[in-house]
Amino acid sequence: MQVSADQVQQFVEFGYTTVNGFFEPNEVAAMRKEVERWRLSGLLRDVSTDPEKRQNLQLIPLHARSTLFRALPFAPKVIESVGALIGHPLMKILDQMFLKPAKLGMGTHWHTDNAYFHLTNPMAGVAMWIAVDDATFENGTLRIVPGAFREMFPHTRDVDSDHHIRTEIDETQALDCELDAGGVAFFCFGTPHATGDNVSVNERAAVGIHFVNVSKAEGHASERWQQIRISGAGASGGQDEYGTRVDFEMEVERVLRSTE
Repeated sequence: MQVSADQVQQFVEFGYTTVNGFFEPNEVAAMRKEVERWRLSGLLRDVSTDPEKRQNLQLIPLHARSTLFRALPFAPKVIESVGALIGHPLMKILDQMFLKPAKLGMGTHWHTDNAYFHLTNPMAGVAMWIAVDDATFENGTLRIVPGAFREMFPHTRDVDSDHHIRTEIDETQALDCELDAGGVAFFCFGTPHATGDNVSVNERAAVGIHFVNVSKAEGHASERWQQIRISGAGASGGQDEYGTRVDFEMEVERVLRSTE
């Protein structure tokens, strides 16, 4: 599945859109296996400084620790969908995973990605938020404020996190993006977003992957960006970055066959 014309129009008008069923059940199963492998390997880091000991577990980056997630941005439906939203040529600049433990999972405060990336045009960048598990209000799904990407929001240091920033917004227009596992929310870098606490009895994992239109973001490239070309001139299917071309569906099959 990829974004429809109506979803592209929603993104243009409101700065976000959601696509349930973007990833197939076997693809979701492979993602879950990788998340579990990371968790059992002790790779997840709690970035929370909350005195009540709520946890906000993250892993950054993913492409260095998983050939599945290394290949995911190169999946044709990802390239086609992201290109439909912000245009080509495309570069992936960040990938990360968030896990909210059952009952103890702490949400992330309101912020915009452009407060980190500083693009002149916030519509030149898009985040793809993947629900690895069903994402509900109870377990702290993604929240967004539609149409607010045109505004500027001052940010301050988030004292509940060891590295995040936060902003204050009027939440009366906020929407909860409830998604089945495999669903995706796309939102531009200017869209305010947050996640709630996980008060459910199950953990909830999600993956965030950030892309920019290289031509529209010209002059803003940072040495901290991953700079993985996925379309346009210079895109090599992963050959230049990883020494071999990558294939998402082959990686899905490999992970599902693995007994490690």
